Amino acid sequence: MPAIVAVLLLSVTAPSCGKHKTSSESEAPEVSVASPEVDSVLIHRTYPGILIANREVQLMARVDGYLRSKNYNSGGLVKEGTVLFRIEDTNYRDQVQQAEAALSTAEANLQYASSRYSAMVEALKGDAVSEMEVQQAKSTLAQCEAAVKQSRAALETARTQLSYCTVTAPFTGHISSAVHDVGSYLNGAASPVALASIYEDATVIAQFSIEDDATLARLRENIKAGIIDYKHVPITFSDAVSGDFYGELDYMAPSVDTSTGTIILHAVIDNTDGLLKSGMYASVDLPVATDPRAILVKDGSIGSNQLGKYLYVVNDSDKVVYTPIKTGDLVRDSLRIVTSGIRPTDRYVTQALLKVRDGMTVKPITVK
Repeated sequence: MPAIVAVLLLSVTAPSCGKHKTSSESEAPEVSVASPEVDSVLIHRTYPGILIANREVQLMARVDGYLRSKNYNSGGLVKEGTVLFRIEDTNYRDQVQQAEAALSTAEANLQYASSRYSAMVEALKGDAVSEMEVQQAKSTLAQCEAAVKQSRAALETARTQLSYCTVTAPFTGHISSAVHDVGSYLNGAASPVALASIYEDATVIAQFSIEDDATLARLRENIKAGIIDYKHVPITFSDAVSGDFYGELDYMAPSVDTSTGTIILHAVIDNTDGLLKSGMYASVDLPVATDPRAILVKDGSIGSNQLGKYLYVVNDSDKVVYTPIKTGDLVRDSLRIVTSGIRPTDRYVTQALLKVRDGMTVKPITVK
């Protein structure tokens, strides 16, 4: 009888043990894992910048008079030489005519004085006039020559003043609205009066500053060696401006700004579409070095919490290990440089981060 009971117990317990083992194996979830890529990449540093026009000029009224016309659409593109403003010019035209008349008189006097002096010189040869009279004629001639020079200068000044009554575009660019309405009286002769501003913005400049001496020294070395492309520096803007923009690094200030301890740099950006405006904020992703063996992981695999960035690494026992990491630039749109925390031989969870936790046993499925 005891032997029969023992056999029955074995027959019950044996299947029970087998079922428990199968259930345990099936509880380990499958997770996708990958090993980091190792590749040569450019290291960037991002600097805040501001856009400035290639040239920006304030148009000024330099004469007195009523503003007679404004000949452009505010905010529009104007061509070099386009007449933008006309200021009342009656008085200045009169001054030109008076100066022309004065010059004609002075030239006539000079012609007479020259003829008289020549005649006096000939008369002196026959003792018809005295030496004193010849010297007086010579002095009169010199005075007339000086009067002609003064008259010509006065005419040039009058013509210049008259030209100020017509304000033209010094270059092709976009122009602001007028500061003064048509009909306003302008006192520009005593102190120039602002009329509008014009911006040459077919190309714009991203201006930014560097204060890190090590980065600056490395930048100078890279430029000298020509090992990094500084003609296509990535520059980004707010979501309101779409598209990819690149600037050519073309200026480094020769001295340090003593008020900030920084050095100013410029990157020139093509703006033929006119999307970029002076005063906009920009982010300049300046390449500063090359890492020949950078560790790269899928950016979407990186988690973030109050302690910083992390990855879930699967160890040799197929257990998940919460692993804090430090990250760098985004590469090829989807890979992130990891500067510390993970080795090239490690395996990390690539997706479904919410389904795994530290210490969990998983069934890793390797993906590329």
